Amino acid sequence: MQIKAFITSLEDWAPLQFQESYDNAGLIVGDPEANCTGVLCSLDCTEAVVEEAIEKGCNLIVSHHPIIFKGIKQFSSDHYVNRTVLKAIQNNIALYAIHTNLDNVIHGVNSTLADRLHLENRKILAPIPGLFGSNGQAVGAGLVGELPLETEPEAFLRWVKEKLNLNVIKHTKLIDKKLITIALCGGSGSFLLDQIKTQKIDCFITSDLKYHDFFEADGKYLLLDIGHGESEHFVPALIVDYLKRKFLTFAVLESEVKTQPISYLK
Repeated sequence: MQIKAFITSLEDWAPLQFQESYDNAGLIVGDPEANCTGVLCSLDCTEAVVEEAIEKGCNLIVSHHPIIFKGIKQFSSDHYVNRTVLKAIQNNIALYAIHTNLDNVIHGVNSTLADRLHLENRKILAPIPGLFGSNGQAVGAGLVGELPLETEPEAFLRWVKEKLNLNVIKHTKLIDKKLITIALCGGSGSFLLDQIKTQKIDCFITSDLKYHDFFEADGKYLLLDIGHGESEHFVPALIVDYLKRKFLTFAVLESEVKTQPISYLK
């Protein structure tokens, strides 16, 4: 089976036209006509992930984050991006990224968080006008859903910490009301803070918030920063599950490499 068969399937799920203008999703390196020997799925594409693909006989790496995000002017070995791409090229390994296009579909990145928090009645938080998926569903950033029961803020924080396997949560002061409507945005979601104000949201969960972003909640809702990698920790398994359902007899593996570059002192 050729690599392009997997690319076609991934783009049926999350078409490239759904990615943000600044993004670099899609096939980054490799020959789509080559026969695929195995697929390795990861959050990030690093040298260690490429080495794992070599060891496991996989010549296609599907990562959430693109290894090449900005322009590369020189392919010297003094930067991790260059070394990773060079190693992939030297070993005939294709690199594919499914990034903001997977963020913007309702059964994508944000669903991995919503599933674990048992959110119901889900919809896109900030739909892109006039853009719809093949199933007619809205496409856009973030997701909104409802908890099965109204929950006290402190109990909800503990629930989030447990269900998302978190070491730490940064959050605003607890609000004096029970929570029911929860908004999510895996990855960096500060650009949605204005959108949150226009909707009846009790809590917004995202990452990469700056100090002054927390003031935007203004006591009206609970704002959580759970960490970028932590908010997307479950994405590789999501990709594996999707591809395994589409290619029942093919080797699709989840990377064992932990690419999270941030550590916490407990």
